[in-house]
Amino acid sequence: MERPERKPETGTIAETGTETDLERIVKVFENIPHCRAMGMKVIELRHGKGFMCIDYAKRLVGNPETGVVHGGVITALLDTLGGIVVMSSVPKDTPLATLDLRIDYLRPATPGKRILASAECYKVTDNVAFVRGLAYHDIDGDPIANCTGTYMLGSTGFAPKGGEAQKGGGQPC
Repeated sequence: MERPERKPETGTIAETGTETDLERIVKVFENIPHCRAMGMKVIELRHGKGFMCIDYAKRLVGNPETGVVHGGVITALLDTLGGIVVMSSVPKDTPLATLDLRIDYLRPATPGKRILASAECYKVTDNVAFVRGLAYHDIDGDPIANCTGTYMLGSTGFAPKGGEAQKGGGQPC
């Protein structure tokens, strides 16, 4: 089922002049450069559940002969939405990072059609949040891809045993 475009709820910034935490999360993600470059839009965000979309664009095509959107676009959409629904499920300003993301591609996206995504954060522990999601066109009963993801909570980067941050950048291993 296709979700309607996002509308302000009662008591949101449009009516009160103050920003809710969900609206803050939407603003943060809509301003991430790769989200803007791909044209990702949040349709709706609730506590632990959300909907996003990407309009079809030739710059997102992975196979010029068929016009099919690159699989990485779908991965980025589902991973981004997973992060958003986790942020809506945990206390404000909780750091998080994708720990694991599994995508099962079930069929190619139809050229020329908008891609929708839905995701829910169905379990949160002290250290990890668990998400499942779908990418689809018009109805979620005929998915393009499904995903399961885990997101590490409280992640602040890597530090050696003494607790001091690494100098000079680079990866921890």
